[in-house]
Amino acid sequence: MTSTSRHTDPSTARRALRREVPSSAAVLADEQDFTAMRRYRTFPFDDHRSYLRQMETLLRRFASQGVLTTVSLFDPAAYEKYCADLALDPDRPDSRSRYTAEVARTGATLPYQGEPLTQLLPLLVEEAGRQATWDHASGLLARAGTCEECGEDLGHAAFARATQALRQLLASLGEGTHHLVCSVAAGDPPLLAVLHATGSDGARPQLAESETLVFCTVLAAGFALRTPGGLVSRTTTAPTGHEGGAHDTVRGWTLGDSWPRPLGAAEVFTAYCTDADTGEPIPPEHRVDYAPGLPLTPPPDPHHH
Repeated sequence: MTSTSRHTDPSTARRALRREVPSSAAVLADEQDFTAMRRYRTFPFDDHRSYLRQMETLLRRFASQGVLTTVSLFDPAAYEKYCADLALDPDRPDSRSRYTAEVARTGATLPYQGEPLTQLLPLLVEEAGRQATWDHASGLLARAGTCEECGEDLGHAAFARATQALRQLLASLGEGTHHLVCSVAAGDPPLLAVLHATGSDGARPQLAESETLVFCTVLAAGFALRTPGGLVSRTTTAPTGHEGGAHDTVRGWTLGDSWPRPLGAAEVFTAYCTDADTGEPIPPEHRVDYAPGLPLTPPPDPHHH
């Protein structure tokens, strides 16, 4: 019997191994954050555009070598706190590297797939905002406590109720592309979650898992806290007949008694066509109907008094 062994050139083996070791990068997405990092003597860049170009070149090189790289946002204020908590010198490259690894582990990340940073960074900012909203809302749910009478976890009950409300809402809206916004007055700024859904031919609506989780958590926080809030849906339907274009319908609900209560058409119009900051009226959009919210049947709420 003879034995065989596989001899691999060391440099080839290292390149192969490199493809199996993922990388992480944290990017200073805007000029303000970049300027904040320039106070550190060891930070080697003095121009934000040049920094982004060089970062993109590095990421593309990793991608060309088959290396998976996750990209996160570098937050100078969070970095300063991180260094203070761990007694690290913030003016050291290895401190920045440790923070990058920590953000990749705990923060919002997206995989780099060779696209321009100008395309990736807005998506990353959106993902970071979504995670921050989820963190805040889930923290509020965790502090909701338990029912004094039955001992049930009120946050868990509110989330189950929010899931039921969303399921009913999407079933009632039916076919079309739906853009849903939920806002809850829980701090400044208020909690805000956005969900996109597409319903067609009676099939189950297509939903992004992360968007759905955040949306239900924010809605649940409104239910659990019994705080003012609202829901707005904007549904786009395909053109029919000789209309010559897509048509949008806006509906609205207020969050009262831990359930969405439909607004009338005039209330929806007023809410949608008023500037939230100035109170000034906004002209209604062309080819948009402002319709009453659809009635949704609330499940029993044993915790309402």
